[in-house]
Amino acid sequence: MGRYVVHFIVLWAVGAGLGSGSAGAPADPWPQYDGNPFVIALDIPAPADSAGGLVTADLDGDGLLDYLVTVPGHVAAYAHDGRRLWVNETAVCVGGSAEREGLPGHCGPGVQALDIDGDGATEVLYLTRDNGLQVVAGASGAARWQAAPPCPEGTERWEHVVVADFRGTGDRDVLLQATNREGYRTGHYLAGFALPMLAQGDSHPLWSRADFMPCAHNGARLADLDGDGRDEVLGGTVLGGDGAIRAAIPLKGHIDSIFVRDVQPDRPGLEVVALEEGGGNRVFLYGADEVIWETHYNHWEPQNAAVGEFDPARPGLEIWCRSRFNEHQRPFVFDAAGAAIAQYNMDDVAPEGWTVRGVELIWTIDWTGEPKQLAAAKERHTSGDVAVFDPLTGRFLVRFDEKADRLYVADVAGDRREELVVLNGNELHIYHNGAPCAGPDAPRLWTRPEYCRSKMTYNYYSP
Repeated sequence: MGRYVVHFIVLWAVGAGLGSGSAGAPADPWPQYDGNPFVIALDIPAPADSAGGLVTADLDGDGLLDYLVTVPGHVAAYAHDGRRLWVNETAVCVGGSAEREGLPGHCGPGVQALDIDGDGATEVLYLTRDNGLQVVAGASGAARWQAAPPCPEGTERWEHVVVADFRGTGDRDVLLQATNREGYRTGHYLAGFALPMLAQGDSHPLWSRADFMPCAHNGARLADLDGDGRDEVLGGTVLGGDGAIRAAIPLKGHIDSIFVRDVQPDRPGLEVVALEEGGGNRVFLYGADEVIWETHYNHWEPQNAAVGEFDPARPGLEIWCRSRFNEHQRPFVFDAAGAAIAQYNMDDVAPEGWTVRGVELIWTIDWTGEPKQLAAAKERHTSGDVAVFDPLTGRFLVRFDEKADRLYVADVAGDRREELVVLNGNELHIYHNGAPCAGPDAPRLWTRPEYCRSKMTYNYYSP
């Protein structure tokens, strides 16, 4: 069982530049959990390695967020209050190393949960290792329909699934992605399908490509970058809803991870942040049709990142990069224009007893309700503690005594702030900020389509 341990400050207010603020009534309130952490016991095996993950969605139609957890051989659904909804024993397509085993890669959940047919009920979609696309009822796990669209020549199976809106008709399409069967596996193979056609047995794609520039370690992400009501497919290549290439970044190495945010609010649409490994170890910012800037910090490999409003006094968002160092990490931070604004040593800011290997599974988090965002992470290369810290200074603000196998961040309870969802063995531990919600009232993050998409298409490298 985890416990609260507050470091350095009281109620996360003074000392982090957060301010005390005033409690604002949450828009569309949800009940707060009575325990901190709130614990949900799972009827599935604990993770044995880095395969599988978790997502949240309203599965049973009660307006509250529920939990989907995957490990090899199981897809499990639990209600907001911890009740078991269903557990399907199935060869769900999750694995560890994307480069050796294929997508969705380390800690990738491999599931999607949305209303894909407009009937008001949520469906859950996942791929199985026999190349089957499974569609089950969110509330019960009962089979709705399945399809087996042919996988591209040279691949083993379809491995990554993302519900999409390619035609401007809502969540009625799907993206499938596959890696090459032999050698160093990367997801060059893509196809877009109309879900109604697949449901009727028609496996003809809307479009397909074998030359997508993917992340080396994780699957494609989707977002409507330009606000035209249709999703773009995002990697080193940006594809339109019709599958045509709209932009490509000038890579010399390969992409480690990508993030979608409104980094430059004065610019129309959303932007993509991509981190390069090798070839200069650069950080890129680009939109649907153009590269906006590229930069680097001493050519250190950025490897992992968090993107958020870490300094409200500066225009736009900031980009925190963890650095590649296997021990004694040395994070650095860029502003929205690509200028370096901070660098520090993790050893100088981490609390006593924290691993010298630093942090992993790093998420931007709305923890206080103030405009200033923070970051959350777990101890690297161990089932260890979880913490919330200030990316700009590295200061650890709150630490949780945990044995975290997975970490997920989302607005799941109480108010418009985000919670920490920890997979500890075969339990979920859900932590909320017990201090009053600070800052002005604001819509929930779930009103942002890119937020919804990102919470289902993450993995270890791209939370």
